[in-house]
Amino acid sequence: MFEPSLYGGIEAGGTKFVCAVAAGPENIAGEARFGTQAPEDTLQQASNFFLPYVQSKQIRRIGLGSFGPVDLEPGSPTYGYITSTPKVEWQNTDIAGILRERLGLPVVMDTDVNAAALGEHIWGASRGVDPSLYLTVGTGIGGGLVKDGRPYHGLLSPEMGHLRIPHNRTADPFPGACPYHGDCLEGLAAGPAIEKRMGRRGETLAADDPFWGLEAEYLAHGLTNCILTLSPGIVILGGGVMRNMILLQNIRMKVQESLNGYVKHGRIMERIEEYIVPPMLGERSGVLGAIALAMAEDGELR
Repeated sequence: MFEPSLYGGIEAGGTKFVCAVAAGPENIAGEARFGTQAPEDTLQQASNFFLPYVQSKQIRRIGLGSFGPVDLEPGSPTYGYITSTPKVEWQNTDIAGILRERLGLPVVMDTDVNAAALGEHIWGASRGVDPSLYLTVGTGIGGGLVKDGRPYHGLLSPEMGHLRIPHNRTADPFPGACPYHGDCLEGLAAGPAIEKRMGRRGETLAADDPFWGLEAEYLAHGLTNCILTLSPGIVILGGGVMRNMILLQNIRMKVQESLNGYVKHGRIMERIEEYIVPPMLGERSGVLGAIALAMAEDGELR
């Protein structure tokens, strides 16, 4: 029997939406997954999933973790909007407002990767570790930092996928796929960059394809920057590209090589398999993080 305090959660990703009604990983009343299409169709599917729970008064708030960039500044006229995303048809979409209007419930919003970072902090691999970093490598690359138990925000949400990293154009002439920066981290190492470079999706490549060495190098450069600037207590690597466990092992090795003994901590130098880890919640990190956003807003996560 489910507890009465259930919440709605949405992981609004660039490739797929995941919706759930839950109060944590052990208390999931319903779940749905569908591809990210045009805003009208996709948000209608999400609304249709939640409406029976809304009508039966089983949920009282929706948590939303969305791809972006998104406007999270309270008081801004475009608060709750997806803004300058590379997904052109989603630019300037009032995603939180549309869901709020259709469902008649409060919607609390953050980035999809901040939601995943929070979900892992509450119930997963970074539980009890603060600060913690979640980096997702999939349709895009994004990073979420949990500090003092809450997702970190600055002037805007951090955009770690757009870090500039070393790019030897002689050894690797690929110009990058980011429409804004070309060869930033996302432009060199996200799923669409892999497909554009290789002419096929990354999941179709053999786990030991030589390309993964280059991918590991780029991701290790990005992680090195994050480790040196944010000093997280643990790093979680999620997203579809990271399903290749050989890639994870190579990233660990290359991060150690890149740091070159400068950061002298046992967890990095001797036990890096405990420092750079996969998500414990698997593919539910984002949607459970969205549930956590809603629960936190109601004071349920103290």
